[in-house]
Amino acid sequence: MMTHGNVVATVAAVMKIVPGLGNKDIYLAYLPLAHILELAAEAVMVSVGCAIGYGSPLTLTDTSNKIKKGTKGDASMLGPTLMTAVPAILDRVRDGVRKKVEATGGMSKRLFDIAYNRRLAAMGGSWLGAWGPEKVLWDALVFKKIRAVLGGHIRGLLSGGAPLSGDTQRFINICLGAPIVQGYGLTETCAGGTFSEWDDTTVGRVGPPLPCSYVKLVDWEEGGYLTADSPMPRGEIVIGGPNVTPGYFKNKEKTNELYKVDKRGMRWFYTGDVGRFHSDGCLEIIDRKKDIVKLQHGEYVSLGKVEAALSVSNYVDNIMVYADPFHNYCVALVVPSHQALESWAEKQRVVYKDLADLCEKAEAIKEVQSSILK
Repeated sequence: MMTHGNVVATVAAVMKIVPGLGNKDIYLAYLPLAHILELAAEAVMVSVGCAIGYGSPLTLTDTSNKIKKGTKGDASMLGPTLMTAVPAILDRVRDGVRKKVEATGGMSKRLFDIAYNRRLAAMGGSWLGAWGPEKVLWDALVFKKIRAVLGGHIRGLLSGGAPLSGDTQRFINICLGAPIVQGYGLTETCAGGTFSEWDDTTVGRVGPPLPCSYVKLVDWEEGGYLTADSPMPRGEIVIGGPNVTPGYFKNKEKTNELYKVDKRGMRWFYTGDVGRFHSDGCLEIIDRKKDIVKLQHGEYVSLGKVEAALSVSNYVDNIMVYADPFHNYCVALVVPSHQALESWAEKQRVVYKDLADLCEKAEAIKEVQSSILK
């Protein structure tokens, strides 16, 4: 259940902290409104008079699956300044750019590598990186074409809904020349929780609490996460404030389990996520209680962390890791990347009938396994 007050609390908080948000912005909406991130984002845009254009993940760019060759995608046509993007979409953008650069090869690839590494050094704080005029030069020579993928006018991206890898965040920061603002919230908190600052260039963090939210950590002793931990306090993330919803519709038992009211009358939602606070007040999500499984010998394994580590491989399109208390190992179910695997097979001159046949080849299995286990 969600009230108008919950929505207003989140919208007012976001409006207060996003710089220059107004009727000159153009927002590209392509996520379903059933997704709380999209619902909250569009409510913010309507509140400030921002133009909204509606698209689809399948027609987002000029090379999307449902775009006819030679025609433009949603982003190219609309030229948005703001977008929300779940990590899976940003990963696809990163992989698409890298594949195109690899395919181009030659001087273009060398220029891209030099430009990217110089900008990466600058973002890391090195004076030897590309700053000032050199940054402008690389933007004009290399990154301008990449920015055209999303219309060429993006000034900010909001990422939420799942953890964003540091590699993807840095890549998008550099290639699109725009900050990726990471937020943390849930349907139960009307998307409110934390929101990283516009000029925060660190990776892996989701920022300090929104003006509408109170965020605290509570001990989870079974998982080994304690607020007394050093150098940073860790524990289950609990969110309170006017953005916290009343509870679950006709499910009093679940509501009483996850929603608590303290002595002061503050309503708190127990998220089930595990985080830690940095010294500057920024939150970092490090685990999820339901993702942690105890193996046969009593060792705890975070399935989410294992999946994140294995999905870095170019051969992995999707992955699911499973474990239970009756074995002392995990099992991973991998959906291979068609393009990456077939490209490797072509270079290695592996003969196969179709993708299913290729996946059963011993040499293909060995190649994917070695890539995952690096």
